[in-house]
Amino acid sequence: MFPEFHSNNLAQKESAILEKMESNKQLIQSLLKQPNISFQNFLKPYQRVQTELGDLVTEVSHLNSVKNNEESQTIYSRLLPKLSEYYTDLGQNEEIFSALLQIQTSDKTINEEQTKVLENEIRDFRLSGVGLNLATKEELKNIRIKLSDLTNQFSQNVLNATNAFALYLREEDVTSIPESDKISAKQPDGTYKFTLHFPSYIAYMTYGENRQVRKQLYDAYCTRAPENGKLIEEILSLRDKEAKLLGFETYAHLSLATKVANSPEEVIQFLDHLGKKAKPIAEKEYKEIKSFAKKLGQDDLEPWDLTFYSEKLKKESFSYDEEIYRPYLEKETVIQGTFQFLEKLLGVTFKQTQTNVWEPTVLCYDLVVEGKTRSRLYLDLEVRSDKKGGAWMHNWKPHFQDETGKTELPIAFVVASFPKATDNQPSLLRPSDVVTLFHELGHALHHLLSQVKEAFVSGVNGVEWDAVEFPSQFLENFVYEPKVLQLFAKHYQTKEPIPNSYIDTMVKAKNFMSAMGVVRQLEFAKFDMLVHKEKPTEERVQEILNQVRNEIAVVLPPTYNKFQNSFTHIFAGGYAAGYYSYKWAELLSANAFYSFVDKGVFDLEHAAHFRKTVLEKGGSANAMNLFRDFYGKDPDIEALLRLNGIAA
Repeated sequence: MFPEFHSNNLAQKESAILEKMESNKQLIQSLLKQPNISFQNFLKPYQRVQTELGDLVTEVSHLNSVKNNEESQTIYSRLLPKLSEYYTDLGQNEEIFSALLQIQTSDKTINEEQTKVLENEIRDFRLSGVGLNLATKEELKNIRIKLSDLTNQFSQNVLNATNAFALYLREEDVTSIPESDKISAKQPDGTYKFTLHFPSYIAYMTYGENRQVRKQLYDAYCTRAPENGKLIEEILSLRDKEAKLLGFETYAHLSLATKVANSPEEVIQFLDHLGKKAKPIAEKEYKEIKSFAKKLGQDDLEPWDLTFYSEKLKKESFSYDEEIYRPYLEKETVIQGTFQFLEKLLGVTFKQTQTNVWEPTVLCYDLVVEGKTRSRLYLDLEVRSDKKGGAWMHNWKPHFQDETGKTELPIAFVVASFPKATDNQPSLLRPSDVVTLFHELGHALHHLLSQVKEAFVSGVNGVEWDAVEFPSQFLENFVYEPKVLQLFAKHYQTKEPIPNSYIDTMVKAKNFMSAMGVVRQLEFAKFDMLVHKEKPTEERVQEILNQVRNEIAVVLPPTYNKFQNSFTHIFAGGYAAGYYSYKWAELLSANAFYSFVDKGVFDLEHAAHFRKTVLEKGGSANAMNLFRDFYGKDPDIEALLRLNGIAA
């Protein structure tokens, strides 16, 4: 029913991709020669072969992320320009474009899903440069090949810089560090190793008493990959050129052509509106931390002190300490409890299965809905040195029906960087790790529950970028619901359920300093939109960032902080001129979440309605229309403010 994932054949995968690109070109040529072109005889096989190629590429990019080594880097870097050339040639193919236009005007049998595929394809062909003269097409192609190489370099530079740094500390520097983090950091020679990988970095920044060490870590973290400054300049210049060749005013306008938001101005207005509500509260929060730190003898609060004193204040205000939750959040128990919750919330059952995996700690599950196996999920959750930091969902295969009527089932990977299990202790999570798990599972469910028959708009495929975070943010909100926590928060040794007082504290502490978190996200989002509205030099990029910080931020970092050089989301990921999507999607998720809470959380009828109108529909219709089908009206900003604990 499901193909196996093999991780030890990268060279074969590379050959398979190169062969597939060639066979796809030949098949497309033969499809174009058919006398009466229709959706069924052209777009059905076309979607299938492109999906097959995408699946093969996913295998290589996935391994480059979870088992990163010299071979994976070399092969992935070698494939990128060839893939970029393939997709650019394809996107500029006038014959395919006229075939699509012909189907649009003459094929009267197509349904709504197929109409969406056609509309998206025609739009994307126009964005690829169809109709441009040969010289312009060639220029566009070269720009895209160069961009894929530069963004890959950007990402690799950040990973290399992260891996290159380590501090080895003595016992006296780690006395305040939680036991589980000390166990992870302990070296055979008795020292403690702290790195720039997020679980390690944040552990010291949150709990490390030695201010000098915190500064060293902070300085190293925010000055990573200085060579990326020049790459940013090049990337932005090429993106601007690309936009202008396609007839767009700026890259920001080009980026929004495939999103729900209509213009950069609309996005900036949305961010500024939120900023006006959040900044006064964020300033109060910052003042509170400063006076608290002063009370403890720290007069000059610096950025490397912020997380540390914020944690202490949180502890004092709510007796809240993430660490006391960890014994109750053992990774395996959390996973099982999460599955229990999803069964109660959405009627989805997770059945563990044995199959090939790339690492012994990876788990695999089949998803069963109403007695039918619908999809497969791989979980790779523990931190490793050969794995890129952070957390993500990677979709391997979409749900679709091919031209013969055969149904293919979807597969996805959820990857995270949770604390590693050791000989003495299992992997114990923080509440924030559980939020991450729920978030990525939200993405996965959006992909895995799809019932769409067309591959290009199935699951997360074809979903507008500023709505793709909606199901993931919707799901993560449930972590703070007492009814949900009671399902899986049990002490890993005694099996005692988490005390109700702990749950009350966690819920109260949820929005602690949340306005500061909101303005930080707004800072990233506005910076992203503004740098893509021009083609700034390295110096100008810094000026824009400074300008945004002066407007929005409540904590101004030192001038040597070059956060932009490791902002992989926009310079190496898919968020260019789209980082605002997190907040935009949160608007939808907040409204959807409260609709469940107001019905007592577990309401199977409401859940089935959500599953059928949003999760099963994938990208087969405009995300805003799907939201309205579910919710019955437009989203209200008050729900977003309520979610963030910001008074309207």
